[in-house]
Amino acid sequence: MADQLRLDIIEKNPIGNGLEGFRASYRSVCESKSIPYTPYTLDQLAHQDVQNLALDLLSTLQTLRVPRLLRSGGSGKDLFGDLLRLTSAVHSDDSDLDRIRPLLKATLADELDDALVWSRVYDAVTAVTEATPPPQPIASSVKQTPWSRNTSSIAHSSEHRKYVDGLLKEELGPIYVGIPGFHETYFGDVPNLETASKAFFKGCLEGSNPLFGDSWRGWPEEAKQDDVLSWFAEFTEELALFAESYNSAPAHKRRPLARPNEPIDGSVGKRKIDIGFVDDPSAGKNSRCDWTQILVPGELKSNPSADRSSETWLDLGRYAREVFAAQGTRRFVLGFTLCGSLMRLWVFDRLGGIASEQFDINKDGLRFVSTVLGFLWMNEEQLGFDPTIITAKGQRFIEIEREATTERLILDGLMKRVRCIAGRATTCWKAHREDDPHALFVVKDSWQYLERDDEGELLREASSKGTLHMAKYYHHETVRVRNVDDDVRNNVRKGLDVIKATNYRQSRSRLSPSTSTAGLSRGSRSSSIAGAKRSSDQTGAPLPPSKRTCSTSPVKAGSDAPPNRVHRRVIVSDYGIPIYEASSRQVLLAALTDCIEGHESLRRKAGLLHRDISLNNLMIDKNNRGFLIDLDLAINEQRVGTSGAKGKTGTWAFMAVGALQGEQHSFMHDLESFFWVLFWICIHFDGPKKDRVVPRFDKWNYVDTDERAEDLAGIKLIVVSKEEIFIKTTTNYFTQYYQPLAPLMNSLRKVVFPGDKPWKREDERLYSRMGEILRKEREDLK
Repeated sequence: MADQLRLDIIEKNPIGNGLEGFRASYRSVCESKSIPYTPYTLDQLAHQDVQNLALDLLSTLQTLRVPRLLRSGGSGKDLFGDLLRLTSAVHSDDSDLDRIRPLLKATLADELDDALVWSRVYDAVTAVTEATPPPQPIASSVKQTPWSRNTSSIAHSSEHRKYVDGLLKEELGPIYVGIPGFHETYFGDVPNLETASKAFFKGCLEGSNPLFGDSWRGWPEEAKQDDVLSWFAEFTEELALFAESYNSAPAHKRRPLARPNEPIDGSVGKRKIDIGFVDDPSAGKNSRCDWTQILVPGELKSNPSADRSSETWLDLGRYAREVFAAQGTRRFVLGFTLCGSLMRLWVFDRLGGIASEQFDINKDGLRFVSTVLGFLWMNEEQLGFDPTIITAKGQRFIEIEREATTERLILDGLMKRVRCIAGRATTCWKAHREDDPHALFVVKDSWQYLERDDEGELLREASSKGTLHMAKYYHHETVRVRNVDDDVRNNVRKGLDVIKATNYRQSRSRLSPSTSTAGLSRGSRSSSIAGAKRSSDQTGAPLPPSKRTCSTSPVKAGSDAPPNRVHRRVIVSDYGIPIYEASSRQVLLAALTDCIEGHESLRRKAGLLHRDISLNNLMIDKNNRGFLIDLDLAINEQRVGTSGAKGKTGTWAFMAVGALQGEQHSFMHDLESFFWVLFWICIHFDGPKKDRVVPRFDKWNYVDTDERAEDLAGIKLIVVSKEEIFIKTTTNYFTQYYQPLAPLMNSLRKVVFPGDKPWKREDERLYSRMGEILRKEREDLK
């Protein structure tokens, strides 16, 4: 049956003239060697000629429709992924090309037999992958924390759900539900909540037709979404009116919002929300609001069994991500799910999401009243806003203790807010000192693993040693809320213990050494050829990290200690704009040259390796000078062990081929990342602040959601491994504004990928070679 299905797919999608370009290349080679043009003269060609022809053929096959429809010959997603891995194997110096010759000959036959061609593809995949040993990681003194994935790594994307959902699952990790004490922890300190809830609920029990009897009056028996939405909104409105009239009511005037069929304004991917609470006192249940106003998101399902479904949890997680992205001072987001009449309370923070025990609102009416009233009455800090960022007299500011003096920094505006839930969640504000409006600063907040080096200390060290083209240190601190260090486990979650979750053992059992990469360097993972594909999550099951190849490990292998993140604040005295907003091509290239010099200076003077060269970490100041920011992932280049942090994230579109394949991180990988940053800018920007989404490259953000990182390495390798392919790519995809930089990019390609291949040995001269090419191009542009 499977063979027949394969034949049906092949028959419906004929190759036709799809291989004519490859056959023409073979004919040209034969003519240059003065040998007959037949499939059998292939054996007379040198190894290099056969290798180049094989790479041409594999690139051509990948452009056809069939590989995306046929099943993988191994454990991958499809035959397209097999071709990527086969390309990587054939590209290696020690590839055994005899195993791919039958495929070459089948495609060169006088009469093309499609079924035979694809059969030979499967044979080649099997033969080459079995014969190719796992690649050995390149030696390096730098021991690294394993890479992990989250939604903050997305660059220039339409954020379609089919792409983002898988990435968000990886980011959230295992979600622990059924944690006791949740309601008391988050609602217990709301003033007068218990007394007011009892007063309202008492009224619900009274009269000849009480609002609450065996269940809530008017509750829709089939719990259809629209009916429940209407009932919930009306009930909440009634409770809101009571709350306003109560003699101890706080000043907050919030209202419910129910818009299940219309996107909320302000999201990239046009996200909708079932129900929630907004900060607009005039809002009706169907009012138009945006994500900056959503205080508490909610998700409704008609089926009670959906309460235990990971898809329900993920739906609420999507809303929480939008709230975090839209509200720059949010430390955590409270939410709720209502599946049938089963309610569960949630908190999403920089470690992921956790949930309360479920309760039936038709059986525990008082708990339901207390929950809804709590959402209406909570102050901003209780809802998750940062109390250290103060608003007064129309200004937002922070206060710091520096050199035994209290300084007030006025926050002029939000510069950057990373779109994610779990992770570092970097947020940057432009600021100035209250007593000196001309003294500009950047205030950066992020949530770091406790095991990782404090970025503020690294930055202070770099500044003290006179590094060039690096953001200058001014101050750093651990943020304190309620006079204690602001971390997730003890401050945000207030000591709630995930070990007591009802699904804790189930989630822990999935974190076995054989299925999780936690605590392992990527160099110790499976090769770029072999490896098992992750199976998808089953509806109703918790989100198991064992099914993700690059998990943000919530529990270090062999340890029972849950993770933790601490809220850190770093202030630098350099303000700039991202490099992609450069006012001209010359300014862009000059700034990129400065940043490369800054990277070298950081290594030589401070001994630090940056390790996160990406689009938003290269800046331009008011004098058009480039400088580097963000030492979150930087390490001492002579470090001999891993940090112990659970994982490090990066923007995968800019990662070096070798880093994706598991090599220990080297300065050479960072220099290659500079190449990918410029390549990305030339494709996605048609001048300053004119960006676009390009579907082919949008997939680079998500390739590891369904396939392994090695596949992304293979895709990148195809782009740069042959000059004709690279020139075709720049011609087809570079914007009109950046087309003049195509020759420059090809020159950089030749030095970054010597011999059209990833580098084999570290070469300090690459700094000067890249700088010289960039400087020459600036002169030519003039």
